[in-house]
Amino acid sequence: MNRTEKEGVIGELHAKMAKARAAIVAEPKGLDVETVTALRKKLRDSKVEYRVVKNTLAARAAKGTPVEVVADKFVGPTALVMSYDDVVAPAKLLAEFMKDRENFTIRGAVVEGKLVDAKGVAALAKLPGLNELRAQILGMITQPATKIARIVGTPAQQLARVLGARKEQLEKQS
Repeated sequence: MNRTEKEGVIGELHAKMAKARAAIVAEPKGLDVETVTALRKKLRDSKVEYRVVKNTLAARAAKGTPVEVVADKFVGPTALVMSYDDVVAPAKLLAEFMKDRENFTIRGAVVEGKLVDAKGVAALAKLPGLNELRAQILGMITQPATKIARIVGTPAQQLARVLGARKEQLEKQS
């Protein structure tokens, strides 16, 4: 790779690192192509980027970005997993991936600009994801409105039943 290609890679990585809300530095050892391809597909489906990076280029690209706090973790084989929207999704997907694998470890992460260790990433994986949180919030918001509609509608229903019963009484009398 010549100098201009390296500068291009550094620039691209820098831009992505600057936008990332969560970046996890992992060590993928001994994974076959099929396994990595399956992991990439799962991550891509959740709008998470998986990239094997050259340590020196990644360290340079991290300067001036939130990812700079984990730049010391760029040693040995390194994979960088970045999310630009949901901070929980990459942690959940990697935790699921690592369940039956010992050759994939998390070195550290940065979430919303804060340094997080491997245990912190595992704890993050146990939290509900962004879509789950949105659904819970929506449920809490709509619940009071449903109750109000039911309470407001109940007297009208009761009045309609009373009027209907009175009408039947009058029809029977005549």
